[in-house]
Amino acid sequence: MTFCDDPHRLFVPGEYCVRRASEAWERAGHFRLRRDVFCTEQGIFPGDDRDAADATAIPIVALSCLLGAPDHVVGTVRIVETSPGEWHGSRLAVQRGFRRLGGLGVALIRSAVGVANANGARRFRAHVQPQNVTLFERLHWRSLDQIEIHGRPHHLMQVDLSQYPPCDLPETRMVVQLQRAA
Repeated sequence: MTFCDDPHRLFVPGEYCVRRASEAWERAGHFRLRRDVFCTEQGIFPGDDRDAADATAIPIVALSCLLGAPDHVVGTVRIVETSPGEWHGSRLAVQRGFRRLGGLGVALIRSAVGVANANGARRFRAHVQPQNVTLFERLHWRSLDQIEIHGRPHHLMQVDLSQYPPCDLPETRMVVQLQRAA
């Protein structure tokens, strides 16, 4: 049986784009995915994870594409300038069926830091859950401290900005090779 012969198997597109969420449906998808991951799946927040940072945050989304057109939010992160030159990334989430697929999380991290760098970042930090620390370390981040946030362990991490070129991120396209089932 091939991928297309199984009607119950999730369709996984081969093309994605990463960009600032500008359309209403992209912003709605950004908040919906955060709620799915941080409220429903992980149980960190009751009901909704929105907070004061959302008023000034820049949401960045990974979108699956259908016939070349952005179709569905499958990943997200938000960045916010907390004081001049000081940036913070948070709420990195990838939809369950798209994790470990073509590096969507990595693309979101790179885009987030690149946008902050293009906007004058002198320092960029994030609170990272322990299971993701190794990934961030491979991407030139270092752990500064281990802390508890919302009753969960996190690492306060800081990126080496010299490893990320400034990027204003109009849109980044990526094509992911699908693997055939044996």
